Amino acid sequence: MCLLSLMAAGTSAEELALDEAVHLALQHNTEIANTALDVSKANDRYAAFHTSIYPKFSVYAFGSQQLQPITATITKGSLGTYNIIGPLPANNVAYTTPMQPTGLILGSVKQPLLTLYRIHLNLDALKTNTQITAEKARSKRQEVVRNVKQLYYTIEQVQSSLAVTREAIVLYKETERLTSDYVAKQTALESELLQAQASLADAEQSELNLSNQEAKAKEQLNDLLGRDVLTEFDVTAIDAAHEPVIDLVAARKEALVQRPELKQAQLKVVQSEQELRAKRAEYIPDLSAEFNSVSLLNFSSFLPNGSYSVGLSLSWEPFDWGRKKYEIAEKKDTVTQDKNTESSTERKVIMDVDDKYRQIQQSWAKLHTADVTQRYAKENLRVSNNQYKVQAALLKVVFQAQTTLAQANSDYQHALADFWTAQAEFEYALGEDQ
Repeated sequence: MCLLSLMAAGTSAEELALDEAVHLALQHNTEIANTALDVSKANDRYAAFHTSIYPKFSVYAFGSQQLQPITATITKGSLGTYNIIGPLPANNVAYTTPMQPTGLILGSVKQPLLTLYRIHLNLDALKTNTQITAEKARSKRQEVVRNVKQLYYTIEQVQSSLAVTREAIVLYKETERLTSDYVAKQTALESELLQAQASLADAEQSELNLSNQEAKAKEQLNDLLGRDVLTEFDVTAIDAAHEPVIDLVAARKEALVQRPELKQAQLKVVQSEQELRAKRAEYIPDLSAEFNSVSLLNFSSFLPNGSYSVGLSLSWEPFDWGRKKYEIAEKKDTVTQDKNTESSTERKVIMDVDDKYRQIQQSWAKLHTADVTQRYAKENLRVSNNQYKVQAALLKVVFQAQTTLAQANSDYQHALADFWTAQAEFEYALGEDQ
């Protein structure tokens, strides 16, 4: 046990500042990394579809062994009959391909023309989708930053509670010592000593519970930072809180500009309108310029070795039994839905800002009350201890003062953590990246 204590004392944990914790999370958090990859995938999807505007090259090759010969007969006089030479040919002529391996190569180059309009409309929709994905990634970064701050404040609150509890343990031990002396002098009852020992044991149990809470919260924060969950660290003390001064009207405007979910809703409307235009463009025929080549390998010399052509190809579906009409109607409904979602999201953003603003006000009032109560409890315990030392106060009074101070310390630490958590929630409601 002594060896373990010495090893623990010799191991110094790093001090982790809040800004550093946020920076580490933004750099190494797994969820943030995955959303960044989603953005990269969306960009790759756009780049892949963008190649549709360029000519399409295709080659088809087929090698085979003839199972039976290909025979072609030119009948007598099929090429005409002339006064001098007579019919051409003079007799039936049969041409037969040899029984040997042959090959066929088809090549084509196809450049879309009218289709380019629809392709560009779909590209616009894909580009908007990339922007939506980027806003989702930004939303995830903000969420992780908020979670880091909340855990950080929780750890600081638990560490502060641990410090207060350990100070209380020192007081309880001193009270136990004094009571033990008084019992020996027969100026105090044995029950009072047992009460002092029970209070000490309860404080030590609270210390164990807080230590476990601290360990769990540190593991969770390490996980958010994307590092080994067993990394030891201590958080810096939270700065003294000051009464917040917030312009609620300006905060609402800022949130409406910065909140990623509102930007996603707005971009979704743009995307659905782009998809509607692209669907309407399907009524336009697919017109393309084409170059085609056919090459025959190892066939009879009677057949040509190759054929080459250039021209226009048209593909159109004049009758679809109303399919396009219904698909366009579906897209119109989607546009309406996305506009409704945008309006709803805007209202929710304003409501969220107002709610977080009220939470800050409430947490500040609670913190102010807890501060006054804590200062009173500290002074009351100091007076009670001094009176008990000169036997001018009962042990019961000291216990009451100790209990009151312990509760006041706990209330203050919780109120302080609640205030900074409310501040982090308000920053998140504004859509701030940090």
